[in-house]
Amino acid sequence: MDSGKAEEPFLRHVEKDVLIPKIMREKARVLCSEKVDAFSKCCQETGFLMVVKCRDENRALKECLTEQYSDPALYEECKQEYLKEREEFRKTGIPSKKREQKVPTSM
Repeated sequence: MDSGKAEEPFLRHVEKDVLIPKIMREKARVLCSEKVDAFSKCCQETGFLMVVKCRDENRALKECLTEQYSDPALYEECKQEYLKEREEFRKTGIPSKKREQKVPTSM
């Protein structure tokens, strides 16, 4: 029953529906950074009237983020990034954030 390709790694519900989408949200915010900045600036300048005055910026931001969230290539990229981090954690027992902190800054 070998189909010629590597077996797809098992992903738990929390990995598929929470952890990988979290990575996608972080990447989408970077990819849509111009629209995030425009919406933030508009909100800071208008205060309580932001609901009315920042509609265009909000709509543009939502469109950009929705486009990124529905991109299968971005999902696959984030999934591979997550699987790499998971594999490294399983080897070392150290979460990636702590692994990065333990690197000496000066020698």
